[in-house]
Amino acid sequence: MEKLTRPISLTPPLLLLLCLPLALAGHDYGQALTNSILFFEAQRSGYLPHNQRINWRSNSGLNDGKASGVDLVGGYYDAGDNVKFGLPMAFTVTMMSWSIIEYGKQMAAGGELSNAMEAVKWGTDYFIKAHPQPNVLYGEVGDGNTDHYCWQRPEDMTTDRRAYKIDPSNPGSDLAGETAAAMAAASVVFRHSNPAYSSELLRHAYQLFDFADKYRGKYDSSITVAQKYYRSVSGYNDELLWAAAWLYEASGNQYYLDYLGRNGDSMGGTGWGMTEFGWDVKYAGVQTLVAKVMMQGKAGHHAPVFERFQQKAEYFMCSCIGKGSRNAQKTPGGLIFRQRWNNMQFVTSASFLATVYSDYLASSGKYLKCSAGNVAPVQLLSFAKSQVDYILGDNPRATSYMVGYGNNYPRQVHHRASSIVSIKVNPSFVSCRGGYATWYSRKASDPNLLLGAIVGGPDAYDNFADERDNYEQTEPATYNNAPLLGILARLHGGHGGYNQLLPVAVPAPNPVVTKPTPAPKPIANPAPVSSSSPVDIVQKMTTSWTDKGNKYYRYSTVVTNKSGKTLKDLKLSISKLYGPLWGLNKSGNVYGFPAWVSSLGAGKSLEFVYIHSADPADVWVSSYNLA
Repeated sequence: MEKLTRPISLTPPLLLLLCLPLALAGHDYGQALTNSILFFEAQRSGYLPHNQRINWRSNSGLNDGKASGVDLVGGYYDAGDNVKFGLPMAFTVTMMSWSIIEYGKQMAAGGELSNAMEAVKWGTDYFIKAHPQPNVLYGEVGDGNTDHYCWQRPEDMTTDRRAYKIDPSNPGSDLAGETAAAMAAASVVFRHSNPAYSSELLRHAYQLFDFADKYRGKYDSSITVAQKYYRSVSGYNDELLWAAAWLYEASGNQYYLDYLGRNGDSMGGTGWGMTEFGWDVKYAGVQTLVAKVMMQGKAGHHAPVFERFQQKAEYFMCSCIGKGSRNAQKTPGGLIFRQRWNNMQFVTSASFLATVYSDYLASSGKYLKCSAGNVAPVQLLSFAKSQVDYILGDNPRATSYMVGYGNNYPRQVHHRASSIVSIKVNPSFVSCRGGYATWYSRKASDPNLLLGAIVGGPDAYDNFADERDNYEQTEPATYNNAPLLGILARLHGGHGGYNQLLPVAVPAPNPVVTKPTPAPKPIANPAPVSSSSPVDIVQKMTTSWTDKGNKYYRYSTVVTNKSGKTLKDLKLSISKLYGPLWGLNKSGNVYGFPAWVSSLGAGKSLEFVYIHSADPADVWVSSYNLA
């Protein structure tokens, strides 16, 4: 994240008009979702896994935390720099988790659920490390000032990697509260697929909330190096309410519902009518979650307070669609506009809230109440779609603000790793200042495609300058992408008749668990649709051998149609596969019947095999039809 100011060049209005018709075709929301998740792999710090798909990146930050006697390897770089800022990273994980909680079924149908869950886990694995004691949380690794003095790829970093923490003597209720929210939300994501991990996350969330609530203070008063980059302007009351709302969602514990009821008025939850939602200001998010509790009929004696929360949630929604008493500013092309610097973060987060609130209202059979009158829920979804379509190219410039989507997208992204040749292509060391001279100032396209990144976006008049030094508009950020995952899944997969007010059941695959034996044991890997699923999946290891010191296993996987009908259009998702596979046809990120099989009759089975040097892959059903 850069914190500088500079003028930007304007595009002539005539050219804008000429470009307008070029981007009016429909969009591939499924591909956009795939790309959006891939962006997080480019932001990874630490030891990259064997299934890393963004292959121009390599290991980095391998000594993070060492000087402080703690392992802080891993996590995400926030934007175009190489610093790990805890507050925006936690918000990113919270919003990715919320996207999965609401639209995991649609992600599963599109074959992206496992990738989205891995993106969440990359963040929560780091947070577990960063929380070594109940009242200690490491909130930053690296220093923005020294980092921004250099232009280096992460693999070459020579900048200060000092670790900064909060504790009872140096509190940070906003940072601890947001991290508690992230851990609680993620615990819901993994509740069925990995119960032990889910419980561990919830335990950390409980401790972090207690720490945040007991030792009050702003984190940037303790981690002062964050002030220039992620100052907590809104304070910490919104994060305390936000964390309580997520802990209630995750645990059902009445204590957290009572906390919202007791403190909603005094902490601003019922008083602040917002027109923005993001990594700093969480009130609109809290209000949306509490409104959901109201619509679920769980408010109890807190109903009068929770009604005021809901009124403020609807104030936000009405402002987005231009039907409130105070409406959000928009560009001539229709994009929400909050500020020149990385405006797109507010676009994606507001659009996400509008999407989920639309589905909450539809599930409860209610309308949105605005000062301009009652509004049908579909209008909120239409608003969110209009914002996503703008991002993907339906705008006066016909520019896609998602890197790699469409034909006209930013080529000079303000991003150290993507703008410097991959260390795998040219391992020659890139020095601190040498990177500026050789790569930052280079007026050419990035050597590495930062696929899926959402950049800062246009100004208040839809103007945009694709220049690397134009950090306000061309720098991406993880928190730009995180809310977008849910919206894209919803737009791609539709609603499917799901009741968004029912208890959450993320349709994640059950992980294959094996004991540390020389060879994995045969194991059943059921599809995550339900206990009465018509599709049965059983894996077993059939043989093994050693070649050049490596142990290889051959696995046979049998898919059986247990229903009394014909199984068609079967789509399987497979993760943790590190070798060749035979017997299925791959299309994008999902696997279907081979060319010689069009359907599976009642009671019939299909076998496929694969070979790799690891435990069984995770295999689960994404979608199917019965005829």
